[in-house]
Amino acid sequence: MRTLLLTGPGGAGTSTLAAAAAVRSARAGRRTLLLTRQAARVPGLDDVEGLDVLRVDAQASFERLWGGTAGAVGAVVPHLTLPPDSSVVPIPGTADLALFAELARAEADLVVLDAGPLEAMAALVSLPSSLRWWLDQAMPPGMRALGAVRTAAVAAGAAKRGPVDAALAAVPVVEKLLNSDRLADPTTVCLVAEPRRANVASLRGAVTTLALHGLATGAVLSRVLPLGDQGEWSARRAAEQDAVLRELAEVAPLHRIAEHAVGPEDVDGLAGLLDGFELPAAAAPEAPAAERHDGAWQLTVPLPFAERSAVRLTRWVDDLVVSVGDARRSIRLDALLRRCEVTGGRLVDPGTPLARLVVGFRPDPQLWPADLLAAEERTS
Repeated sequence: MRTLLLTGPGGAGTSTLAAAAAVRSARAGRRTLLLTRQAARVPGLDDVEGLDVLRVDAQASFERLWGGTAGAVGAVVPHLTLPPDSSVVPIPGTADLALFAELARAEADLVVLDAGPLEAMAALVSLPSSLRWWLDQAMPPGMRALGAVRTAAVAAGAAKRGPVDAALAAVPVVEKLLNSDRLADPTTVCLVAEPRRANVASLRGAVTTLALHGLATGAVLSRVLPLGDQGEWSARRAAEQDAVLRELAEVAPLHRIAEHAVGPEDVDGLAGLLDGFELPAAAAPEAPAAERHDGAWQLTVPLPFAERSAVRLTRWVDDLVVSVGDARRSIRLDALLRRCEVTGGRLVDPGTPLARLVVGFRPDPQLWPADLLAAEERTS
């Protein structure tokens, strides 16, 4: 199974091209699922053999979640009057969580994920690491172990159920969801955009955000106007388009899509939008790489197109927290680096496709056994 994720600035035609990719995949003989918040309205899309279309409704998903948990909550806090499913209002982030949950449950040869505008994509790809961080803060491993003992005691009748049991019951649900994270499997990312000057910075920022969360960008799909010699306006627009296309080709391999006067009227027209486009190879999410360097260690985090002024770095207990603009990821350090001190970080090749954050570590004398620390000093 593999995932194809499409995203782009609002109005770029992401949903239409996601549907086109799904149709072409199904016609190629793959079991395909199109997962979207807003499916393209093209007659016959639901009748394509081998293609399932699932539109994720945040309100309906939240009502189902509430219906499955309200009873358990009401049992442990009977003094609360809980509203029925038809009266609950979704909390912020429900749409992203619903889409992520459906992606985790998906079963197909190819899941085409219409991730929506760039802001929605950023919230979606950051969701797994955010959930893990909050789970570790609210229910650290030691507390989860004690919780398992309490759960057994409640089941045996040796303890009464209380509000804490409702929280403990949610832990395995979240863990199961995270263990089924399809974004952690080989994934192809395609960015969709019109060749406008303002979109270059937006797409570069999207590539940085995706890389921060371990995802590589495989292609840029750009809708190109068929401009001819029709006067000054056309000439200026053509010049801008050509210049922007050259810059977009630096972001990722570029595929041009001819802009049509009207949208596709049927499934054949929809599939024809991607004629000549070969799906890029899927790439496994890239984990930050640690390596020995001059008697210490370095951790490298790819951040293509990131600028020095936008990058911030902090250490929180066993995590390294990297922020780039509004995007943030908490990276869990391995057992070796947890016993080290951070000596500093530097952004190499800023503003380029090869930009990367290099963080230095050295052994913490308070956490390393004396014999190992002495061995390190002899070899450094």
